[in-house]
Amino acid sequence: MSDELKTFSIEKREDGVAVVRMDVPGEPVNTLNVSFADEFERLFALLERDGTLEAVVFTSGKPDNFLAGADINMLSEANTVAEAAELSRRGQVALNKLAGFRLPVVAAIHGPCLGGGLEVALACSARIASDWRKTKLGLPEVQLGLLPGAGGTQRLPRLVGVQAALDLLLTGKQLDGRRAKKIGLVEEVVPQPVLIEVAAAHAKRLAKEGKKPLASRLRDLFTADHLQEVAMEIGLERNPLGRQLVFGQAHKAVTGKTKGNYPAPEKILEVVRIGLAEGLEAGLEAEAQAFGELVVSPVAEQLMGIYFATQELKKDKGTDAEYAEVRPISKVGMLGAGLMGSGIAYVTSSLAKTAVRLKDRDHEGVARGLKAVHDQLSKRVKRRRMSELEAKQIFARVSGGTTWAGFQSCEVVIEAVFEDLELKRKMVREVEEIGGDEVIFASNTSSIPITDIAQASKHKETVIGMHYFSPVEKMPLLEIIVTKDTAPWVTATCVELGKKQGKTVVVVNDGPGFYTTRILAPYMNEAAFLVSEGVAIDHLDKALVRFGWPVGPITLMDEVGIDVGEKVGKIMHKAFGERLAPPAGVDILIKDGRQGRKNGRGFYVYADEAKKDGKKPVDETVYDLFGIRPSSEADPQELALRCTLTFVNEALRCFGEGILRTARDGDIGAIFGLGFPPFLGGPFRYVDSRGPAAVLADMQRYEAKFGKRFEPAPLLVEMAKSGGRFYGEGAVEPGKHPREAAASA
Repeated sequence: MSDELKTFSIEKREDGVAVVRMDVPGEPVNTLNVSFADEFERLFALLERDGTLEAVVFTSGKPDNFLAGADINMLSEANTVAEAAELSRRGQVALNKLAGFRLPVVAAIHGPCLGGGLEVALACSARIASDWRKTKLGLPEVQLGLLPGAGGTQRLPRLVGVQAALDLLLTGKQLDGRRAKKIGLVEEVVPQPVLIEVAAAHAKRLAKEGKKPLASRLRDLFTADHLQEVAMEIGLERNPLGRQLVFGQAHKAVTGKTKGNYPAPEKILEVVRIGLAEGLEAGLEAEAQAFGELVVSPVAEQLMGIYFATQELKKDKGTDAEYAEVRPISKVGMLGAGLMGSGIAYVTSSLAKTAVRLKDRDHEGVARGLKAVHDQLSKRVKRRRMSELEAKQIFARVSGGTTWAGFQSCEVVIEAVFEDLELKRKMVREVEEIGGDEVIFASNTSSIPITDIAQASKHKETVIGMHYFSPVEKMPLLEIIVTKDTAPWVTATCVELGKKQGKTVVVVNDGPGFYTTRILAPYMNEAAFLVSEGVAIDHLDKALVRFGWPVGPITLMDEVGIDVGEKVGKIMHKAFGERLAPPAGVDILIKDGRQGRKNGRGFYVYADEAKKDGKKPVDETVYDLFGIRPSSEADPQELALRCTLTFVNEALRCFGEGILRTARDGDIGAIFGLGFPPFLGGPFRYVDSRGPAAVLADMQRYEAKFGKRFEPAPLLVEMAKSGGRFYGEGAVEPGKHPREAAASA
């Protein structure tokens, strides 16, 4: 029966149910490619010809994946709106055949069911999901600057209601089976071993009822438990005035979050509105047209570029050495049980599933670290993301103490102690005495060169930097720093550990501030200059957020700690001289005891009673310290450009000096670690999209006005002359502009 098919197989059961399994040949996961629509049509032609069938179950032939969505490479190859829109229409036609098939088709979902995969499931008569924790349903297209293009914007609101649909469509969030059932996205959630049997029984039941899934859903909704939901749905979503209110609120929320920088959410709102107001056919056509426009948009190009980069990094060992052995790690030692140390312990024990031994100066510190890990696990249990048994099993992997007991068996020891060079060197010596010749010593320092720390080691090849970002459990980046002495096996082993901890890992070469701290320093420095010039603090922060940064630079100073920033600033100033000299008066903040949020004294007021509309006000006494009168008259775009260009320029210096291995790593590090606006693609894609000459012109304009801190990177000057690019044919190579040693300030 399936002789003509390559991707699909058909198993006809004795009860008259055909089980269709999708299994894309030679691929680890199922994706929708250019041949999907044609083969899908042949599949249903075969099913149509069999008059003995009573129902169909659609599932996956992969052991742990339903359907992961469209092949992104296919989308990136579309060059025009018309080409991309046609891809959407072909997908719509295929799924319309599924939705209109004469027999009920029930999707049996085990594993990720995302994007186009969920659109396939939505076109089925019903959906049954497994209770496996990795079974996830969602439409993440918005995260790539796109919208679902095979009917998802039309079928989802009709199934679960407008509000629940918009929540999924506008965020890209993924639901497990339990939460999917709660909103009506799936009918049942069952253990995987009985998934097909339950789906077949459900399909047979629909066949007897005459395939009326919508009527069945409405009947189920009209129960005592769901009357409030039905009233909300009818009152708000099923009349024009109600829909207008829903869409008005959604539009306000969208513009507040995107600041107009991301077109996809606006398009999603529009096509959903058209479909509900003008009918399914009009909605599908609006979806196809919007899909085409978004696929070829600059924002989608940048976001898809980020996606491809992260996929490449999953396969990257972090070293160009032909043979770099990844050694097994059974236990990690953690020096320092504070915020960073406990965070690292949590991701190591829960995600990497590796034992951790915490060490701190006193029992109180150890207890706080253990409690922090326990609290993270408790949150997940409370949110039903894991069972109590799983949490107990994870917590059993974590132990702690004030001595070196338990460190003898650690293959890797990570330090997260105070930013003091001599203290870190002391840790190196003591770890090597306890752990032997091949224990890996990894420093979580954010600014001290790893080479300086390694001076205390008898085995410099085993010393490396592992720079995590706070809060560790949420921030996706791990920056690994290697010296000229670091052994390839050490790099590869730490990269693999980072991946198991759930991190996107970039490897950079050693230097003051490495990559992320170094490029953040001039950005924060410029923000301080702007405040010293009299720019109102909240006006500056709003300008950068509107530009696309997640928080403003002054808010970030308070979050990181003004005292921490001052210490890092001194290191950067010493390393790079006048170019990173701070503005006069910053030391006054330290003398005034201002450390930021952690001690409740910073640029903002943190007392609850001072907040208005949930927002913290500026501490006006800061202006008195600087001796200035604040103004909100400066052009927000100019403020954003001044700060952002110092960041971009420093990134180009790092590339020219060979701190970075690739522009890809620089873009991912800036976005995932520091929040560089994703729609701009990262500092290197930003230069490529604007053109080096345009960026250079802005830098030279600011250099003439403000001096050396805007001195263009040598690489930028060279690229402006040659028309060079960071991506594509003839891409420039890193390390062609080594830094001359800066005079100490």
